[in-house]
Amino acid sequence: MWEVLTPPWPWYLAGPLIGLIVPLLLLWGGKAFGISSNLRHLCAALPAPERLKPGFLRYDWIRSGLWNLTFVVGVALGGFLAVTLVGTPDAGQHISAATQADLQALGVQDFSGLVPADLFSWGTLLSPAGIFVVIVGGFLVGFGARYAGGCTSGHAISGLAALQGPSLVAVLGFFAGGLLATHLLLPLVLR
Repeated sequence: MWEVLTPPWPWYLAGPLIGLIVPLLLLWGGKAFGISSNLRHLCAALPAPERLKPGFLRYDWIRSGLWNLTFVVGVALGGFLAVTLVGTPDAGQHISAATQADLQALGVQDFSGLVPADLFSWGTLLSPAGIFVVIVGGFLVGFGARYAGGCTSGHAISGLAALQGPSLVAVLGFFAGGLLATHLLLPLVLR
């Protein structure tokens, strides 16, 4: 069993398994899959008098969000256990040669971990590129997820499966933003 769980799974197995989550959640209580809504649940759970909370955070977060918070804790715990028990052997080898060449042309050289250490490390956090990629990028991802009413996984997996038009618009926006960031912003930031 360990030999089956430890190597990276091919897309044609992992994709359908992720896709099966949506109908299972819908059949099991009418729940939608997503991660970004948990920030709202966490803020609603903060111990503050109800009169001080904005109306957006005054709801029964235990009834509507506890399952989702449990899911996110499971994702974090599963990730921790996977890295701790399995490790990340040759994590960088799964980046295509063309992508590595493009990133090397922009000055990214270290592909030994899960993410390039040239961009994502404590040492580069206070560099101009680190500030832009991690801090500004992180803020924009959070803002975009809130503004779009969900994150990429929520819209692309649950929203599209439920044939929701706004989710299609959001996914197209996420995709266009990713292309713009990859082809226009990243070269400007890293040069």
